[in-house]
Amino acid sequence: MHMTGHFARPAPSLTVVGTGIRAGLDTTLESLACIERASVVLYLLADEPSGAWIEQLNPAARSLSPFYELGKPRFEIYEAIINEILGWLRRGSDVCVAFYGHPGFYAFAGHEAIKRARLEGFPARMLAGISCEDQMYSDLGIDPGSSGCQTYEATSFLVYRFLFDPSAALVLLQMGVLGEPDWPPTGDNSRLHILVGHLRQHYDAHHEVIIYEAALDPEKPARMERVALSNLHEVNVSVSSTLYVPPKGLPPLDLEMVDRLKIKVPSTPEQPGAWAR
Repeated sequence: MHMTGHFARPAPSLTVVGTGIRAGLDTTLESLACIERASVVLYLLADEPSGAWIEQLNPAARSLSPFYELGKPRFEIYEAIINEILGWLRRGSDVCVAFYGHPGFYAFAGHEAIKRARLEGFPARMLAGISCEDQMYSDLGIDPGSSGCQTYEATSFLVYRFLFDPSAALVLLQMGVLGEPDWPPTGDNSRLHILVGHLRQHYDAHHEVIIYEAALDPEKPARMERVALSNLHEVNVSVSSTLYVPPKGLPPLDLEMVDRLKIKVPSTPEQPGAWAR
């Protein structure tokens, strides 16, 4: 067999990966391999050291952060990023896009880029990463299976007035940018009282809530600030802030359903897996 000495160029494809909260430490081996072997890597990460790490792994890496232009609506920014991704793909590149955290967790651009790439006939996939919510459960020592959990983007939660169950945990993402569609966020928390007023219809004033921000640096602790709901609007929050609202308590047991399922009522039914025949 005649050998040319050249490797075949990989077919154009798209892989969207998550670096996790702490790039490098949280990144899976599969995602790491995709970053290293791609012909071009586009990245949008939380800090400069993470970007430098990506560029060490693959010299063909370039940041997507310049697309975040001052005063530009966020969805226009997302559209520009999607077009950049697809542009490289159409030019025949094996493209890896690396996002902070989980690339599909409240991240429009990754999902939409994959959808459009597949419509154009390109192979496209997403690899999971550790999201801020995943890290929050670990840092706060919470098992979401104990009460169930409901997760919403904070502005959507208010605008659509989703029906939710206060007996289950409530997670509100991006609570520090309520009603702010443009980039960068102003940091004005004056709308927080609207969120507090809405939640007060379901929880009492002293119900303790937690403002959570994951730590990017493994040497530093996460922010886990506990505050009474009625005082939430007095606390400083940021674009990274997530609000965790603990459940009010389990609802009453449906004893008829317990009987139909032929299971015993455990002494601590709030523990997942506690139910037994």
